[in-house]
Amino acid sequence: MKTDSMSIWSIIEVLSKQLPFTKERIEAVFGTRLEIDDADDSDIFQFFKAGHVSLAEGVELSEVELRLKRGGGHPGLLVLQLEGRCVNLDQVRTHFSKLEITDVPRGRSSDEETTHTAKLAWADVSFGFAERNPKCVATISISPRKQ
Repeated sequence: MKTDSMSIWSIIEVLSKQLPFTKERIEAVFGTRLEIDDADDSDIFQFFKAGHVSLAEGVELSEVELRLKRGGGHPGLLVLQLEGRCVNLDQVRTHFSKLEITDVPRGRSSDEETTHTAKLAWADVSFGFAERNPKCVATISISPRKQ
């Protein structure tokens, strides 16, 4: 896909139709190759990462991370690291009106996030606002529900 003409909102919509997440499906959505990340791999999850992806409206993804359970039976977890133009909470609320705070910083790092989660029929979509820049989304995590 040509992501530089797609907004973060349209990417989330496209991702909702890619369940369960697989390496191949995520590569197709973002038009990039996911590489195994041995540093984060565990006995339970295998981690795949890709670098920079440009989206529309000046939004950039510095990293796309896919986590897949080794034993199968899990729909995967996708984490997007945002940079570039700021996406603020009001913009998130325009697309996801029902949000609940599901995590808060504990004072250990400026990278800790306040997380606002939209609980949708197909997934929990979480928007993390890091302490270092609390007005802009730093991460988007998509945790699909089991089918």
